[in-house]
Amino acid sequence: MAVLNPASRAAQPQASLYHTIQAIPRECTGSGVSSRDRVQGRIPTVVFSQSLLDKNPSARSPSRKYLLTIEKKQIQAILKSVQLPFVCSTTFPLQIRAGSGSSTVLESGTVLPIKIHRDKETGKILNLVFVWADEGSHVKVDVPVVFKGEDVCPGLRKGGHLKKIRNSLKYSCLAEHVPSKIEVDVSNLDIDERVSMHDVKVHPSMKLLSKNETMPICKIVAAQFEDRESVQS
Repeated sequence: MAVLNPASRAAQPQASLYHTIQAIPRECTGSGVSSRDRVQGRIPTVVFSQSLLDKNPSARSPSRKYLLTIEKKQIQAILKSVQLPFVCSTTFPLQIRAGSGSSTVLESGTVLPIKIHRDKETGKILNLVFVWADEGSHVKVDVPVVFKGEDVCPGLRKGGHLKKIRNSLKYSCLAEHVPSKIEVDVSNLDIDERVSMHDVKVHPSMKLLSKNETMPICKIVAAQFEDRESVQS
């Protein structure tokens, strides 16, 4: 089976184009308090250093953990300008102010969203989880995979099928080098050819968090083979 090394690469990190997220501290916690915050148009949020999640206690740095609320309108505006699933691979500036309308800034920096909790029935945002992503700090991030070149792909023109095996790749990297997406070019792939994890060109600071970098991201399979796989499954 042929294996190509196409021009697949990580999108270049961009300087933040978004307005600074304005947050205020939460003095109290609990489901009742969170519900009241949502009624008032604010989303409960937590931000901390990602090392707080490390299983090795010695690897944990000071957490800089804050319990916050953010105006729902601002989060909705961000979600409109940054399409899912790219929100959790995009960094944003954050300011924590002493209170609503206050000019006193308690803390500021860059954050990376790692979780958006939604109501299963309504889809409304319940709370947000951010990690600090200041320049020079290391973060772990799931970067979405985007496929391009399908319209000219030789294998697809011959009636083959693009089998998408991975929709994201996980990396450890410097916060300033987090790409919003990984672009996988399939424009030169023929039937039985693939793109593997190690084919993707990324910044040298990015370390792929996979035990097997030869695992495929996608491959072109013959239509007959794809039909047989569907029947067997």
